[in-house]
Amino acid sequence: MTQLSNLHQIVTKHRLTGLWRLLRGYRLLYLFASLALAVGTLARTGTYLWLREFIDRLLDSPFTQQQFLIAGMGFIAIAAIQGTFLFISGALSSRTAESVTRNLRNYLFDHIQRLNFSYHDQMQTGELISRASSDVDAIRQFFADQVVNAGQILMLFVVNFTAIATIDLGLALRSVIAVPLVFVTSIWFFRRVSHAYEAYQEQEAVLSTTLQENLAGVRVVKAFARQPYERDKFERENWEKFLRGRRLLRMHSFFWPTTDLLAGAQLVAGLYMAARMTIDATLTIGSYLAYAGLIIWIIWPMRNLGRLIVQMSMGLVSFGRVLEIVKETQEPIDQGHYPQDQDLNGSLVFDNIGFAYADGVAVLKDITFTVEPGEVVAVLGPTGSGKTTLVNLIPRFYQYTAGSLKLDGLELNKFAPEYLRRQIGIVEQEPFLFSRSIRENITLGVDRPVDDAEVLRVSKAAAIYETIQSFPDGFDTLIGEKGVTLSGGQKQRVAIARTLLKNPCILILDDSTSSVDTLTEVEIHEALEKLMLGRTTFIIAHRIQSVMNADKIIVLDQGRIAQIGKHDELIHQDGVYRRIHEMQTRIEDALVQELADV
Repeated sequence: MTQLSNLHQIVTKHRLTGLWRLLRGYRLLYLFASLALAVGTLARTGTYLWLREFIDRLLDSPFTQQQFLIAGMGFIAIAAIQGTFLFISGALSSRTAESVTRNLRNYLFDHIQRLNFSYHDQMQTGELISRASSDVDAIRQFFADQVVNAGQILMLFVVNFTAIATIDLGLALRSVIAVPLVFVTSIWFFRRVSHAYEAYQEQEAVLSTTLQENLAGVRVVKAFARQPYERDKFERENWEKFLRGRRLLRMHSFFWPTTDLLAGAQLVAGLYMAARMTIDATLTIGSYLAYAGLIIWIIWPMRNLGRLIVQMSMGLVSFGRVLEIVKETQEPIDQGHYPQDQDLNGSLVFDNIGFAYADGVAVLKDITFTVEPGEVVAVLGPTGSGKTTLVNLIPRFYQYTAGSLKLDGLELNKFAPEYLRRQIGIVEQEPFLFSRSIRENITLGVDRPVDDAEVLRVSKAAAIYETIQSFPDGFDTLIGEKGVTLSGGQKQRVAIARTLLKNPCILILDDSTSSVDTLTEVEIHEALEKLMLGRTTFIIAHRIQSVMNADKIIVLDQGRIAQIGKHDELIHQDGVYRRIHEMQTRIEDALVQELADV
């Protein structure tokens, strides 16, 4: 975890500096990879120098069998050294790249989980997946191949240029005339292709989001027969990706012939000059053969430098996209100001609480009420009135922006968030279940060993036990992604069992019986009435019948408290609560009458 926490230091104005910091802990390994590369490169150059000596001496006087054997062994030894050290260099650089990107992926996963809720409200899942997968993989390639290859190209140029200079300095200088042109062209292309690649990656993230949403909502798509619409939507985004990819390829198709032409012209000119010098006897045949090999390892690596610069630009762009996530502020590691070794009583005092999102739009205004320990508080109101936002302040998912909220007489925002969340149980309006067994989903909220008796108790309390027993594998039954193999009511009851096993001091039920039938709802309520004893409970509901027995009913309207009291009090007041009650009563009466007429 120490390595993870240190990775925030990669945030810097200069991406290369950030990539260097990312190598922390692996720089020595990377240094050995560079040294091995240097030895392998020198061995490759040594092959041509040994060839020169071999040819020139052979032409001067015939070789004996022993001399031929020595020369052959020399070539074999040089090849072995070259192959061995280039292999070591590749292995060490690959190990470094895999280790660095493993740490980066771990850090990103941990970092994303610790980001504020407001960030996840705005960021698309497909975008995060794209950056944590394809962009991180581009960084891996940057370390595994591109940096090493850049070092190899530079080393090849220096070593082979020096080797040619030992043969003839003038020839060496004339052999690299095109190199500055290739380099300048590569830099110019680098600046242009970076923007094109970034646009391409952004569109890939859009396409990933489109695919992810479609797969997640495939049942809705099929239910509404919207396959043609979704197909057309995907095709539009895919076409845009095609256009951006084509623009990128066109830039490549312009760049490669240009550099190939420059490199090829330089190679032909160099060989021609060396041939003329050999004819004029200013250069030996052995030197010419050595030069013919050495110039190739100057010109073509420099030509590949352009390709490498383009690939490195992609790595830098991907690193920048990853940095955008890393720069996001995590939820502060708040240890709180209060002891964490005791349970909460659950008394809450809302004093003129206000809340606004980052865009400045106020969602809650002047919220004031008191909750005694063990009370059941129902929150009712039209859609968008702020019910869910209100209860999300209690576990500090969001920080209230005005007023004071006290828990057990202490300011809520001074409690450690993790401590608070261990004391609070939440059943969401749309429960999320993982692709694991039912048992694992029920025991998810606790970090201690759980015996079968406890799982059995909470499953019975949540009225899901009989359903689970009907499955062939019982509690070990694997459920599909997001619990798709269970009905809406079954998922809701598994989520309720998960919350009950946590044994929280405060319960938050966000319309948790909205997906169950009437009989099951009655069973759940009977169980919850027993288990909620001594616990402060918040119930968010849309139906009056779900909140009639609450100790306190808070009616929200446009972010403000419109009414507060018990059912018997509010039903006699002219206000939102009575209008909702009358409307729901008329609907139920009409339904009863319709069923009676059948």
